[in-house]
Amino acid sequence: MVNMRCLAHTSSKCLAIPLLHSRSTVLPVRVAIGQSAPAPVTRQLLQPQTRLQQRLAPLQAKKQAAEAAEDVDLDMVALEAETDAEERMQKAVSVVADNFNTMRTGRANPAILDRIQVDYYGAPTPLKSLASIAVPDASTLTITPFDKGSIKDIEKALNESDIGINPSNDGQKIRLVIPPMTQDRRKELSKKVSKMGEDGKVAVRNVRKDILKRLDKYDFPKDTKKDLEDSIQKVTDGFVKRLDDMAKAKSDDILKV
Repeated sequence: MVNMRCLAHTSSKCLAIPLLHSRSTVLPVRVAIGQSAPAPVTRQLLQPQTRLQQRLAPLQAKKQAAEAAEDVDLDMVALEAETDAEERMQKAVSVVADNFNTMRTGRANPAILDRIQVDYYGAPTPLKSLASIAVPDASTLTITPFDKGSIKDIEKALNESDIGINPSNDGQKIRLVIPPMTQDRRKELSKKVSKMGEDGKVAVRNVRKDILKRLDKYDFPKDTKKDLEDSIQKVTDGFVKRLDDMAKAKSDDILKV
């Protein structure tokens, strides 16, 4: 039932509006002319819908994730896992190989200079980008700068490095004479090589562990999962053997008088 009543208490102007009945209780609404009706009623009506949407959002996301999981191409997942494993294991082996190459032995090897950085006009620059490196005999390296003005900077970088060789500068080129190693020094380096090899094998096995953990997230058939694990183990064993062979070859080279 709707009644019309003029609501005017403090002003001569008023707006006749219907009185809302809620069951037996009359709910008067007072609105001044030129003003809009208050909005709290609208907000109150929308709040339950907003709360419902907040509850539905995580459920919808969960449903979408489940639907996406059902569409996963397991063959592609397996291929990507094997490829990723091989690439990461190869990087671990490459790091060990680079470390072996930069180790100083009793013979001249330009690779010992690969990690030398020269402060060239304020910028760290690889030595091999600033000079040519030659091996005139089994125990000597010569460094000829492309820019003769950088020879002092190159000499300084060599003195501050860990190669353990004092450079000789004649103004045109730098000469490095590789001193012969004592037997004790050779044994010490051989142990260092073994440690580097073991660190490399740990890195390779950690890659295998990470890949298998990733595959556990997918519902592979039992036989397929077993074949995939065996394949990754075979790749792992291959890289471990390669590291063993590299370490043995480097150790033999160091111990050779």
